[in-house]
Amino acid sequence: MQVTFLGTSSGVPTLTRNVSAMVLKPPQRSELWLFDCGEGTQHQFIRSNLKVSQIKKIFITHMHGDHIYGLPGLLASIGLSGNSSGIELYGPAPLKNFIDACLYNSSSRLAYSLKFHRVEDAAIQKEILFEDTDLEVKSVPLKHRIPSFAYRVNQKPRPGKFNIEKARSMGIPPSPLYAALQRGEEVRLDDGRTFSGKEFSGRPRPGLSMVYCTDTVFTESAIEISKGADLLIHEATYASEETEMAYQRGHSTATMAAQIAAKANVHQLVLTHFSPRYTPGNQTSPNDLLNEAKAIFPNTQLARDFLQIDVKKRCNSS
Repeated sequence: MQVTFLGTSSGVPTLTRNVSAMVLKPPQRSELWLFDCGEGTQHQFIRSNLKVSQIKKIFITHMHGDHIYGLPGLLASIGLSGNSSGIELYGPAPLKNFIDACLYNSSSRLAYSLKFHRVEDAAIQKEILFEDTDLEVKSVPLKHRIPSFAYRVNQKPRPGKFNIEKARSMGIPPSPLYAALQRGEEVRLDDGRTFSGKEFSGRPRPGLSMVYCTDTVFTESAIEISKGADLLIHEATYASEETEMAYQRGHSTATMAAQIAAKANVHQLVLTHFSPRYTPGNQTSPNDLLNEAKAIFPNTQLARDFLQIDVKKRCNSS
C-alpha cells in the first residue's frame, strides 16, 4: 500500500504546493484510488510517475473548490485518452450534480461510465462504504463549515506464513495446493490423504490501514476512525498560535492533528493541507508545525508534493 501526495496546500496553490490531492495504490493491484482533486491535479499526475488511466476510484471529502475543481478536467482528459473502463466516485450528495453540470455545460461526453456513491448514510450509520475480497473502506462525518468526511482503507487480514518445509516433509508436492493450504482450505491428494491448511500456516497477519482526514477541526469522530491505523494523513492548516482562527474556519492546527494521532494510537502521522501563510521566509514555517506535532506525537512528518510513502506496520505487529 503506497500513498503519493499530489497537492498539500490549503485554499490556493503556492510555488511549491498544489491544492489537495492524494493517490493510494492498493497492495497487489495496478489500479489507483484518488482522494480529493484540487485544481491542477491532472498536471501533477503528468509530473509524477502515476498514470490517470489507472484511476478506478475517486473519494471526495467535501465540496470546497480546493478539493474538487480539478475533477471535471481530469475526468474529461481521461475520456479523451480512451483508456478507462469506468470510474466510481464517492463523496457528498452534491458531487453528482456538480460533475453532471460541468460535463453538460462544457458539452463533454465521456467514453466510459461514472458511478456515484453518496457517503452520508454509510458515514452516519457506520456502515462499510466499499468492500471486496481484500479491502474495505469506511467513512465518518467530520466537523467543518460544510459536510466533510474522512475515509479509512483497511486491508483484510492476510494468511499466516506458510510452512513449506512441513508440507514437503509430509509428502505434499509443490503445486497450487500450497496456495490453497495457505488460504486455510482443506485439500485432498491423489493418494487419498487430506490436509487442513491450519496445520501449515501461522496466525493470520493483520492487513495495512490508512486514514485520510481533511477538512476538519478537532473532533472525536476523527479519533474513532483512526484507531490503530498504520498511517493517518491529517490536515494541519494552522499553527497553534492560530487556534482561534482554526475553530472559526473549521480547520485543525498541527497540535490538534497530533492529539488525534496520539489518542487513536496510530503508527505514523503525516501532516498536510498547510495554509499558504506558512511559506519559506515567513515568520512561521511548516517545520514549526512539524515541531509542534512531534512534541505530542514523535512519529510525524510533513507531506510535500510528490512525496511517496509505503504504508508499514509497527515492527512488533508484522
